[in-house]
Amino acid sequence: MASNCIFCRIAGGEIPSAAVYEDEYFKAIMDIAPAAKGHILILPKKHSDNLLELDSESAARLLAVAQKIAKAQMEELKCDGINLLQNNGEAAGQTVNHFHIHLIPRYKSDQVKISWQQGAYADGEAAGLAEKIAKRIN
Repeated sequence: MASNCIFCRIAGGEIPSAAVYEDEYFKAIMDIAPAAKGHILILPKKHSDNLLELDSESAARLLAVAQKIAKAQMEELKCDGINLLQNNGEAAGQTVNHFHIHLIPRYKSDQVKISWQQGAYADGEAAGLAEKIAKRIN
């Protein structure tokens, strides 16, 4: 636990939160600045700044926890969908340097915007980039 990390302090129970789930590895809380009502953050109890630092055991457990919570959100909120969002680095929108996942309830008529301008690849560019990235995966 990093003593100067607000999410470590929340996950450790030092700072109160509206928790929806907790086990020995994660705490899931209501986001205090929600994109939509029912917006939940999943916080690992073990500090990692981002996905690149998250240990593989936590990463493996995380999706199962997100699935449980998303099912509960769908049932309770009667939402039409869920965004699972995770930002890494300031350029990607990360504002707290403690790995976390957002589960954002979505409705067909909502005003939540998670968008980007579509780009394009030149002929053969995607395949070339895919090959370069694939070589770095271990």
